[in-house]
Amino acid sequence: MAKKRILGKRAGAPSAPDGNAMGLTEAFHPIAPDGFTSSFSPVEGEGSSVADDELVVGRAGAFEEVDLADSAPVNDEGLAAGESFADEGAFEDFYAGRPVPDAKDARSIPDAKPLAVISETAVAAPATMGKASGPRHGRHAAVPVEKDGKPAVPEYMRKSRRMRRILIVVIVLLIALLGATVYFGYQMLKTSDSTAVQQAQNAEQQTEAIGTDEADDAANEAVKTTTVPDLVSLLGLTQDEAVELLQHGAQVTGEPRAVNEEGNPIKTELRVALTAEPADSRTGTPTVFLGLNKKGKIIQAGYSTSTASLGYGALSFADAVRTENVIEKTLAEAGVTVSADDVVLPEDSAAYTTYDTDGKTITKEYCSFSGASDIGGTPHTWSAVLSYDYSMANASGNLADTVRTIFIYVNA
Repeated sequence: MAKKRILGKRAGAPSAPDGNAMGLTEAFHPIAPDGFTSSFSPVEGEGSSVADDELVVGRAGAFEEVDLADSAPVNDEGLAAGESFADEGAFEDFYAGRPVPDAKDARSIPDAKPLAVISETAVAAPATMGKASGPRHGRHAAVPVEKDGKPAVPEYMRKSRRMRRILIVVIVLLIALLGATVYFGYQMLKTSDSTAVQQAQNAEQQTEAIGTDEADDAANEAVKTTTVPDLVSLLGLTQDEAVELLQHGAQVTGEPRAVNEEGNPIKTELRVALTAEPADSRTGTPTVFLGLNKKGKIIQAGYSTSTASLGYGALSFADAVRTENVIEKTLAEAGVTVSADDVVLPEDSAAYTTYDTDGKTITKEYCSFSGASDIGGTPHTWSAVLSYDYSMANASGNLADTVRTIFIYVNA
């Protein structure tokens, strides 16, 4: 029969049954005759059986050798056949030799941490690209970058930016073109105004610069090429008698013009050109105007020619009237005596001056005069007109191209 010695029990193990002791067969698999449980196969070779050793459990929980050399069979409780534990305390003492950590030591054992689960589809994260910031992505979600490391711009955004730049350039060019148009237009307007003002100033300076002495010199320089006919002698004559008296190549030009104005004694008007007189390049041939009553008698005689043909040079309008007395002298040649007090030019030049649309350029100076005079004891009325037309002078920029014309009339 096997000899077994149990030398102590585990510290802290109960010494008396607690009413809930677990049987041997409930906690372990049955032990085979060779000392191993039925769950493990014996190891081949010498010393593979616990029958050769004697195991004894000490107070510290370590196993000591037990003499089981007789290899007697054991029962369900691990004892030799026919033996049993004397009481429950012995049973507890027998199995109390299993090493169990103290409660104090059990608290020091850290809890096991579960291993991380690695997915079969996991993909290694791509390496950090330069200094680009932001969350990492898988290869399928990699963000394209430019050469400088910046994120690539989508094509539609590139087109949008390019179109925006083109529109900005077009708008800038249009603004520049508009500004240039306004600037040059303003400069042209300013230049035209300056030219008109300069012409007016030149005309004014030229007319003001001519004094009395200069007027005399200009008059002396101008050559008189025509003679004013005696208009008073034509009054009371017929058309044919007047043409014969005038001579100087007098010819009726055009058809007689009938006058049907109520209260006007003149019923027919004729124009007679003095073709033998030198013609002026601007006013043409000196002309005589005849007004006939219903009886065919002349009751009005007139005459017109350029002041240059009468020997007056490039005088200003004011000087021609006030200084040279062109009106009085011409009427005197026609047989009408007029005093200087009867020919008065308005002090305000605007009364006889016409301006262009700009309000500065002079286009014409025109003034009429009239009065009465006793001729041979018979009262007569007279009228005169002095006209300066600056149209050609403004076009050419030469004041010498001014057309200066004088008209005089004598009424019976």
